[in-house]
Amino acid sequence: MSPASNQWSTTTQWLFRFFFIYFLLQVLPLDYKFYKDVFAIRLGAIYYGDIFRLAHYYPEFISSSPLYNWFLIVALSVIGAIVWSAIDKQAKEYAQLYYWLRVLLRYRLAFALTAYAFIKIFPLQSPFPTLSQLNTQYGEFTTWQLFSVSLGAAPLYQIFLGWVELVAAVLLLWRRTTAIGAFIVLLFTGNVLFSNLAYEGGEVGYSLFLVLLALVLFAYDAQRIFNVVVWGRKAIADRFLPIIKPQFKVWRWVLKGVFIFFILIFYGFKTYQGYKKNPHNIPIAKGLPDVAGVYNVAHFSINNDTLPYNSLDPIRWQQVVFEEWATLSIKSNRDVIIDSNNVEQVSPIDWDKKYESQGTIRRHFYAYTVDSIQQLLHLHNKNAHYPADTFTLHYARPDTNTIILQGRINNTDSIYTVLTKNPKKYLLIEGRRKPQTL
Repeated sequence: MSPASNQWSTTTQWLFRFFFIYFLLQVLPLDYKFYKDVFAIRLGAIYYGDIFRLAHYYPEFISSSPLYNWFLIVALSVIGAIVWSAIDKQAKEYAQLYYWLRVLLRYRLAFALTAYAFIKIFPLQSPFPTLSQLNTQYGEFTTWQLFSVSLGAAPLYQIFLGWVELVAAVLLLWRRTTAIGAFIVLLFTGNVLFSNLAYEGGEVGYSLFLVLLALVLFAYDAQRIFNVVVWGRKAIADRFLPIIKPQFKVWRWVLKGVFIFFILIFYGFKTYQGYKKNPHNIPIAKGLPDVAGVYNVAHFSINNDTLPYNSLDPIRWQQVVFEEWATLSIKSNRDVIIDSNNVEQVSPIDWDKKYESQGTIRRHFYAYTVDSIQQLLHLHNKNAHYPADTFTLHYARPDTNTIILQGRINNTDSIYTVLTKNPKKYLLIEGRRKPQTL
Protein backbone atom coordinates (compact mmCIF):
# COMPACT_ATOMS: atom_id res chain seq x y z
CA MET A 1 0.00 0.00 0.00
CA SER A 2 2.04 2.96 -1.21
CA PRO A 3 0.80 6.55 -0.94
CA ALA A 4 2.81 7.34 -4.07
CA SER A 5 0.42 5.22 -6.14
CA ASN A 6 -2.10 7.11 -8.24
CA GLN A 7 -4.70 4.36 -8.06
CA TRP A 8 -5.37 1.86 -5.30
CA SER A 9 -7.19 -1.38 -5.98
CA THR A 10 -10.66 -1.86 -4.56
CA THR A 11 -9.32 -4.43 -2.09
CA THR A 12 -6.54 -2.09 -0.95
CA GLN A 13 -9.00 0.74 -0.43
CA TRP A 14 -11.31 -1.48 1.63
CA LEU A 15 -8.44 -2.75 3.78
CA PHE A 16 -7.26 0.79 4.36
CA ARG A 17 -10.74 1.89 5.50
CA PHE A 18 -10.90 -1.05 7.89
CA PHE A 19 -7.46 -0.49 9.40
CA PHE A 20 -7.92 3.29 9.52
CA ILE A 21 -11.06 2.91 11.67
CA TYR A 22 -9.52 0.07 13.65
CA PHE A 23 -6.43 2.02 14.70
CA LEU A 24 -8.41 5.18 15.41
CA LEU A 25 -10.53 3.18 17.87
CA GLN A 26 -7.38 1.68 19.39
CA VAL A 27 -5.38 4.90 19.64
CA LEU A 28 -7.82 7.75 20.27
CA PRO A 29 -8.85 8.04 23.94
CA LEU A 30 -12.54 7.15 23.64
CA ASP A 31 -12.68 5.34 26.98
CA TYR A 32 -14.08 7.47 29.82
CA LYS A 33 -11.48 6.01 32.21
CA PHE A 34 -8.78 7.92 30.32
CA TYR A 35 -10.43 11.24 31.13
CA LYS A 36 -11.01 10.10 34.67
CA ASP A 37 -7.23 9.77 35.00
CA VAL A 38 -6.71 13.15 33.32
CA PHE A 39 -8.99 15.02 35.72
CA ALA A 40 -7.47 13.21 38.71
CA ILE A 41 -4.06 14.79 38.04
CA ARG A 42 -3.07 17.55 40.47
CA LEU A 43 -1.26 20.10 38.32
CA GLY A 44 0.75 21.41 41.26
CA ALA A 45 1.98 17.94 42.24
CA ILE A 46 2.28 15.83 39.09
CA TYR A 47 3.68 12.38 39.78
CA TYR A 48 5.38 10.42 37.02
CA GLY A 49 2.71 7.77 37.46
CA ASP A 50 0.08 10.27 36.27
CA ILE A 51 1.85 10.52 32.92
CA PHE A 52 2.57 6.79 32.81
CA ARG A 53 -1.13 5.97 33.12
CA LEU A 54 -1.96 8.25 30.21
CA ALA A 55 0.78 6.68 28.08
CA HIS A 56 -0.41 3.21 29.09
CA TYR A 57 -3.93 3.93 27.84
CA TYR A 58 -5.55 0.98 26.22
CA PRO A 59 -9.28 0.99 25.33
CA GLU A 60 -11.43 -1.17 27.59
CA PHE A 61 -15.00 -0.75 26.48
CA ILE A 62 -15.73 -4.18 27.98
CA SER A 63 -13.80 -4.64 31.23
CA SER A 64 -14.55 -8.35 31.72
CA SER A 65 -12.04 -9.53 29.11
CA PRO A 66 -9.46 -7.79 26.87
CA LEU A 67 -10.29 -10.31 24.14
CA TYR A 68 -13.87 -9.02 23.97
CA ASN A 69 -12.54 -5.52 23.34
CA TRP A 70 -10.59 -6.76 20.32
CA PHE A 71 -13.68 -8.47 18.91
CA LEU A 72 -15.78 -5.35 19.48
CA ILE A 73 -13.24 -3.04 17.81
CA VAL A 74 -12.84 -5.42 14.85
CA ALA A 75 -16.63 -5.63 14.44
CA LEU A 76 -17.01 -1.84 14.56
CA SER A 77 -14.17 -1.47 12.05
CA VAL A 78 -15.81 -3.91 9.61
CA ILE A 79 -19.14 -2.10 9.86
CA GLY A 80 -17.44 1.28 9.49
CA ALA A 81 -15.48 0.10 6.43
CA ILE A 82 -18.65 -1.21 4.78
CA VAL A 83 -20.51 2.07 5.37
CA TRP A 84 -17.49 4.12 4.23
CA SER A 85 -17.19 2.06 1.05
CA ALA A 86 -20.88 2.55 0.28
CA ILE A 87 -20.66 6.32 0.75
CA ASP A 88 -17.26 7.04 -0.83
CA LYS A 89 -17.29 5.25 -4.20
CA GLN A 90 -15.33 7.88 -6.13
CA ALA A 91 -12.07 7.71 -4.17
CA LYS A 92 -8.99 6.47 -6.03
CA GLU A 93 -6.55 6.48 -3.11
CA TYR A 94 -6.14 7.68 0.48
CA ALA A 95 -2.49 8.74 0.43
CA GLN A 96 -3.05 11.84 2.54
CA LEU A 97 -5.10 9.97 5.16
CA TYR A 98 -2.52 7.20 5.22
CA TYR A 99 0.19 9.76 5.98
CA TRP A 100 -1.73 11.26 8.90
CA LEU A 101 -2.59 7.80 10.24
CA ARG A 102 1.12 7.00 10.34
CA VAL A 103 1.82 10.28 12.12
CA LEU A 104 -0.76 9.37 14.76
CA LEU A 105 0.66 5.87 15.21
CA ARG A 106 4.25 7.16 15.36
CA TYR A 107 3.55 9.56 18.20
CA ARG A 108 1.28 7.14 20.05
CA LEU A 109 3.95 4.45 19.94
CA ALA A 110 6.71 6.89 20.92
CA PHE A 111 4.66 7.99 23.95
CA ALA A 112 4.15 4.39 25.08
CA LEU A 113 7.82 3.48 24.64
CA THR A 114 9.03 6.55 26.51
CA ALA A 115 6.74 5.77 29.45
CA TYR A 116 8.40 2.39 29.93
CA ALA A 117 11.88 3.58 28.93
CA PHE A 118 12.33 5.99 31.83
CA ILE A 119 11.10 3.56 34.50
CA LYS A 120 13.86 1.25 33.29
CA ILE A 121 16.58 3.89 32.84
CA PHE A 122 15.92 4.84 36.47
CA PRO A 123 15.44 1.21 37.56
CA LEU A 124 11.94 1.50 38.96
CA GLN A 125 10.01 -1.13 37.04
CA SER A 126 11.92 -3.98 38.67
CA PRO A 127 13.73 -2.65 41.76
CA PHE A 128 16.69 -4.41 43.30
CA PRO A 129 15.46 -7.48 45.25
CA THR A 130 14.22 -6.71 48.74
CA LEU A 131 15.47 -8.59 51.81
CA SER A 132 12.25 -10.60 51.82
CA GLN A 133 12.77 -11.58 48.20
CA LEU A 134 16.40 -12.49 48.86
CA ASN A 135 15.15 -14.82 51.59
CA THR A 136 12.38 -16.39 49.50
CA GLN A 137 13.06 -19.70 47.84
CA TYR A 138 13.10 -19.87 44.06
CA GLY A 139 10.01 -22.06 43.84
CA GLU A 140 7.94 -19.76 46.05
CA PHE A 141 7.69 -17.06 43.38
CA THR A 142 5.14 -16.98 40.59
CA THR A 143 6.79 -17.13 37.17
CA TRP A 144 6.17 -13.45 36.46
CA GLN A 145 7.53 -12.30 39.81
CA LEU A 146 10.55 -14.54 39.27
CA PHE A 147 11.16 -12.80 35.95
CA SER A 148 10.80 -9.38 37.54
CA VAL A 149 13.09 -10.17 40.47
CA SER A 150 15.71 -11.52 38.07
CA LEU A 151 15.54 -8.31 36.04
CA GLY A 152 15.83 -6.23 39.22
CA ALA A 153 18.95 -8.17 40.20
CA ALA A 154 20.65 -6.86 37.03
CA PRO A 155 20.01 -3.09 37.17
CA LEU A 156 22.57 -2.25 34.45
CA TYR A 157 20.76 -4.59 32.06
CA GLN A 158 17.45 -2.99 32.96
CA ILE A 159 18.95 0.45 32.27
CA PHE A 160 20.25 -0.78 28.91
CA LEU A 161 16.75 -1.99 27.98
CA GLY A 162 15.38 1.42 28.88
CA TRP A 163 17.84 3.16 26.56
CA VAL A 164 16.89 0.80 23.72
CA GLU A 165 13.25 1.81 24.16
CA LEU A 166 14.13 5.49 24.38
CA VAL A 167 16.25 5.41 21.21
CA ALA A 168 13.44 3.66 19.34
CA ALA A 169 10.96 6.28 20.59
CA VAL A 170 13.15 9.16 19.41
CA LEU A 171 13.62 7.57 15.98
CA LEU A 172 9.84 7.36 15.61
CA LEU A 173 9.50 11.12 15.96
CA TRP A 174 11.01 11.73 12.51
CA ARG A 175 9.55 10.30 9.32
CA ARG A 176 12.93 9.46 7.78
CA THR A 177 13.99 7.30 10.74
CA THR A 178 10.58 5.76 11.47
CA ALA A 179 11.37 2.44 9.78
CA ILE A 180 14.51 1.98 11.91
CA GLY A 181 12.62 2.81 15.10
CA ALA A 182 9.73 0.52 14.16
CA PHE A 183 12.14 -2.33 13.39
CA ILE A 184 13.74 -1.95 16.85
CA VAL A 185 10.28 -1.98 18.42
CA LEU A 186 9.34 -5.16 16.55
CA LEU A 187 12.42 -6.91 17.94
CA PHE A 188 12.26 -5.42 21.44
CA THR A 189 8.53 -5.34 22.12
CA GLY A 190 8.10 -8.63 20.30
CA ASN A 191 10.42 -10.10 22.90
CA VAL A 192 8.36 -8.42 25.63
CA LEU A 193 5.23 -10.01 24.17
CA PHE A 194 6.75 -13.50 24.25
CA SER A 195 8.13 -12.88 27.76
CA ASN A 196 4.60 -12.07 28.91
CA LEU A 197 3.32 -15.24 27.29
CA ALA A 198 6.12 -17.41 28.67
CA TYR A 199 6.13 -15.94 32.20
CA GLU A 200 2.34 -15.45 32.50
CA GLY A 201 2.59 -11.66 32.50
CA GLY A 202 -0.38 -9.34 32.44
CA GLU A 203 0.67 -7.17 29.50
CA VAL A 204 0.05 -9.59 26.63
CA GLY A 205 -2.71 -7.48 25.09
CA TYR A 206 -0.88 -4.18 25.51
CA SER A 207 2.44 -5.44 24.14
CA LEU A 208 0.62 -7.02 21.17
CA PHE A 209 -1.05 -3.66 20.56
CA LEU A 210 2.36 -1.94 20.44
CA VAL A 211 3.75 -4.62 18.12
CA LEU A 212 0.84 -4.04 15.72
CA LEU A 213 1.54 -0.29 15.68
CA ALA A 214 5.19 -0.94 14.88
CA LEU A 215 4.26 -3.49 12.23
CA VAL A 216 2.07 -0.98 10.38
CA LEU A 217 4.81 1.65 10.52
CA PHE A 218 7.51 -0.73 9.33
CA ALA A 219 5.30 -2.13 6.54
CA TYR A 220 5.36 1.24 4.78
CA ASP A 221 9.09 0.88 3.97
CA ALA A 222 9.38 -2.90 4.22
CA GLN A 223 9.36 -3.63 0.50
CA ARG A 224 12.06 -1.05 -0.23
CA ILE A 225 14.21 -2.31 2.66
CA PHE A 226 13.89 -5.96 1.57
CA ASN A 227 14.68 -5.11 -2.04
CA VAL A 228 17.94 -3.46 -1.03
CA VAL A 229 19.04 -5.56 1.97
CA VAL A 230 17.73 -9.03 1.12
CA TRP A 231 17.33 -9.24 -2.66
CA GLY A 232 20.00 -6.75 -3.73
CA ARG A 233 17.61 -4.96 -6.03
CA LYS A 234 17.11 -1.27 -6.58
CA ALA A 235 14.34 0.37 -4.58
CA ILE A 236 12.15 3.28 -5.60
CA ALA A 237 12.53 6.16 -3.18
CA ASP A 238 9.50 7.41 -1.31
CA ARG A 239 8.70 10.76 -2.88
CA PHE A 240 5.34 11.33 -1.27
CA LEU A 241 4.97 14.78 0.29
CA PRO A 242 1.96 15.58 2.46
CA ILE A 243 -0.14 18.60 1.58
CA ILE A 244 0.13 20.99 4.51
CA LYS A 245 -1.09 24.57 4.32
CA PRO A 246 1.61 27.17 5.07
CA GLN A 247 -0.20 28.52 8.13
CA PHE A 248 -0.17 25.07 9.69
CA LYS A 249 3.53 24.34 9.14
CA VAL A 250 4.56 26.50 12.09
CA TRP A 251 1.99 24.86 14.33
CA ARG A 252 3.28 21.48 13.20
CA TRP A 253 6.74 22.24 14.62
CA VAL A 254 5.31 23.89 17.73
CA LEU A 255 3.24 20.82 18.57
CA LYS A 256 6.19 18.54 17.86
CA GLY A 257 8.38 20.62 20.19
CA VAL A 258 5.76 20.54 22.95
CA PHE A 259 5.41 16.76 22.61
CA ILE A 260 9.17 16.21 22.75
CA PHE A 261 9.50 18.50 25.78
CA PHE A 262 6.64 16.72 27.54
CA ILE A 263 7.72 13.10 27.01
CA LEU A 264 11.50 13.48 27.04
CA ILE A 265 12.30 16.37 29.36
CA PHE A 266 9.32 16.83 31.68
CA TYR A 267 8.42 13.16 32.08
CA GLY A 268 12.10 12.20 32.31
CA PHE A 269 12.63 14.74 35.10
CA LYS A 270 9.52 13.61 36.96
CA THR A 271 10.62 9.98 36.73
CA TYR A 272 14.07 10.83 38.06
CA GLN A 273 12.42 12.81 40.87
CA GLY A 274 10.25 9.81 41.71
CA TYR A 275 13.27 7.51 41.62
CA LYS A 276 15.04 9.67 44.18
CA LYS A 277 12.10 10.53 46.45
CA ASN A 278 9.13 8.23 45.93
CA PRO A 279 9.57 5.13 43.72
CA HIS A 280 6.33 3.39 42.84
CA ASN A 281 7.34 -0.14 43.86
CA ILE A 282 9.05 0.57 47.20
CA PRO A 283 7.31 2.26 50.17
CA ILE A 284 8.96 5.38 51.56
CA ALA A 285 7.58 5.32 55.13
CA LYS A 286 10.45 4.48 57.48
CA GLY A 287 10.19 1.43 59.68
CA LEU A 288 11.67 0.79 63.09
CA PRO A 289 15.16 2.29 63.19
CA ASP A 290 18.16 -0.04 63.02
CA VAL A 291 16.17 -3.27 62.73
CA ALA A 292 16.36 -4.06 58.99
CA GLY A 293 17.43 -7.64 58.45
CA VAL A 294 16.37 -11.26 58.55
CA TYR A 295 15.45 -12.77 61.94
CA ASN A 296 15.27 -16.37 63.09
CA VAL A 297 12.28 -17.18 65.30
CA ALA A 298 14.09 -18.49 68.38
CA HIS A 299 10.95 -18.84 70.47
CA PHE A 300 7.28 -18.90 69.53
CA SER A 301 4.33 -19.33 71.92
CA ILE A 302 0.65 -19.14 71.10
CA ASN A 303 -1.91 -19.00 73.89
CA ASN A 304 0.97 -19.78 76.28
CA ASP A 305 1.74 -22.99 74.40
CA THR A 306 5.33 -23.11 73.10
CA LEU A 307 5.65 -24.52 69.61
CA PRO A 308 9.02 -26.01 68.58
CA TYR A 309 10.36 -25.28 65.12
CA ASN A 310 8.58 -27.30 62.46
CA SER A 311 8.72 -26.32 58.80
CA LEU A 312 5.34 -28.00 58.23
CA ASP A 313 3.53 -26.21 61.05
CA PRO A 314 0.99 -23.73 59.54
CA ILE A 315 0.92 -21.66 62.76
CA ARG A 316 4.49 -21.28 63.95
CA TRP A 317 6.55 -18.53 62.36
CA GLN A 318 9.75 -19.69 60.70
CA GLN A 319 11.37 -16.38 59.81
CA VAL A 320 10.67 -12.66 60.02
CA VAL A 321 12.18 -10.00 57.76
CA PHE A 322 12.18 -6.29 58.57
CA GLU A 323 12.77 -4.07 55.56
CA GLU A 324 14.33 -0.62 55.68
CA TRP A 325 10.84 0.76 55.13
CA ALA A 326 7.72 0.01 57.15
CA THR A 327 7.17 -3.54 55.91
CA LEU A 328 7.82 -6.81 57.66
CA SER A 329 7.25 -10.24 56.21
CA ILE A 330 6.51 -13.43 58.09
CA LYS A 331 7.41 -16.80 56.61
CA SER A 332 5.40 -19.82 57.75
CA ASN A 333 3.61 -22.79 56.28
CA ARG A 334 0.32 -20.91 56.44
CA ASP A 335 -1.42 -20.90 53.07
CA VAL A 336 -1.23 -17.72 51.03
CA ILE A 337 -3.81 -16.82 48.42
CA ILE A 338 -1.41 -15.28 45.94
CA ASP A 339 -1.91 -11.65 45.05
CA SER A 340 -0.87 -12.26 41.45
CA ASN A 341 -1.49 -8.88 39.85
CA ASN A 342 1.13 -8.61 37.11
CA VAL A 343 0.24 -5.33 35.41
CA GLU A 344 2.41 -2.27 36.01
CA GLN A 345 0.73 -0.01 38.59
CA VAL A 346 2.39 3.31 39.32
CA SER A 347 1.19 5.04 42.48
CA PRO A 348 2.80 7.44 44.97
CA ILE A 349 0.77 5.98 47.87
CA ASP A 350 2.61 3.44 50.01
CA TRP A 351 -0.41 1.22 50.54
CA ASP A 352 -0.83 0.82 46.77
CA LYS A 353 2.77 -0.36 46.37
CA LYS A 354 2.20 -4.11 46.39
CA TYR A 355 5.20 -5.18 44.30
CA GLU A 356 7.09 -6.70 47.25
CA SER A 357 4.15 -8.85 48.32
CA GLN A 358 2.77 -9.91 44.95
CA GLY A 359 3.57 -13.24 43.38
CA THR A 360 4.88 -14.91 46.55
CA ILE A 361 3.71 -17.90 48.57
CA ARG A 362 4.66 -19.03 52.09
CA ARG A 363 5.19 -15.44 53.18
CA HIS A 364 2.75 -12.82 54.47
CA PHE A 365 3.68 -9.14 54.11
CA TYR A 366 2.50 -6.50 56.57
CA ALA A 367 2.65 -2.76 56.34
CA TYR A 368 3.02 -1.31 59.81
CA THR A 369 3.02 1.93 61.72
CA VAL A 370 5.02 2.53 64.88
CA ASP A 371 3.84 3.96 68.17
CA SER A 372 7.26 4.61 69.69
CA ILE A 373 5.82 5.94 72.97
CA GLN A 374 3.87 2.80 73.83
CA GLN A 375 6.20 0.61 71.75
CA LEU A 376 3.48 -0.79 69.54
CA LEU A 377 3.45 -2.01 65.96
CA HIS A 378 0.12 -1.76 64.13
CA LEU A 379 0.20 -4.30 61.29
CA HIS A 380 -2.03 -4.68 58.24
CA ASN A 381 -1.67 -7.50 55.73
CA LYS A 382 -0.80 -6.02 52.30
CA ASN A 383 -2.34 -8.93 50.40
CA ALA A 384 -5.72 -7.85 48.98
CA HIS A 385 -7.17 -11.27 49.86
CA TYR A 386 -6.70 -10.64 53.61
CA PRO A 387 -8.32 -7.25 54.37
CA ALA A 388 -9.25 -8.29 57.92
CA ASP A 389 -5.76 -9.49 58.85
CA THR A 390 -4.81 -6.62 61.14
CA PHE A 391 -3.36 -6.71 64.65
CA THR A 392 -1.17 -4.84 67.11
CA LEU A 393 1.97 -6.16 68.79
CA HIS A 394 4.05 -4.74 71.59
CA TYR A 395 7.76 -4.75 70.81
CA ALA A 396 10.83 -4.75 73.03
CA ARG A 397 14.50 -4.65 72.07
CA PRO A 398 16.67 -6.02 74.90
CA ASP A 399 19.70 -5.69 72.62
CA THR A 400 20.51 -4.72 69.05
CA ASN A 401 20.12 -8.26 67.75
CA THR A 402 16.94 -9.28 69.53
CA ILE A 403 13.31 -8.25 69.14
CA ILE A 404 10.49 -9.52 71.35
CA LEU A 405 6.95 -9.31 69.98
CA GLN A 406 3.80 -10.07 71.93
CA GLY A 407 0.11 -9.38 71.62
CA ARG A 408 -3.05 -10.78 70.08
CA ILE A 409 -3.49 -11.77 66.45
CA ASN A 410 -6.82 -10.56 65.06
CA ASN A 411 -8.16 -10.22 68.61
CA THR A 412 -8.10 -13.99 69.17
CA ASP A 413 -4.87 -15.85 69.83
CA SER A 414 -2.16 -14.37 72.02
CA ILE A 415 1.42 -14.79 70.83
CA TYR A 416 4.85 -14.28 72.29
CA THR A 417 7.91 -14.58 70.07
CA VAL A 418 11.61 -13.88 70.35
CA LEU A 419 13.43 -12.92 67.16
CA THR A 420 17.20 -13.10 66.83
CA LYS A 421 18.97 -11.35 63.99
CA ASN A 422 20.79 -13.51 61.48
CA PRO A 423 24.05 -11.80 60.38
CA LYS A 424 23.48 -13.08 56.88
CA LYS A 425 25.46 -11.81 53.90
CA TYR A 426 24.29 -11.90 50.30
CA LEU A 427 26.53 -12.63 47.34
CA LEU A 428 24.31 -10.46 45.18
CA ILE A 429 25.14 -7.50 47.42
CA GLU A 430 28.65 -8.36 48.55
CA GLY A 431 29.83 -9.21 45.05
CA ARG A 432 30.68 -12.52 43.40
CA ARG A 433 33.94 -11.62 41.66
CA LYS A 434 36.12 -11.74 44.72
CA PRO A 435 36.56 -14.25 47.57
CA GLN A 436 33.79 -14.04 50.16
CA THR A 437 33.42 -15.40 53.68
CA LEU A 438 29.79 -15.97 54.45
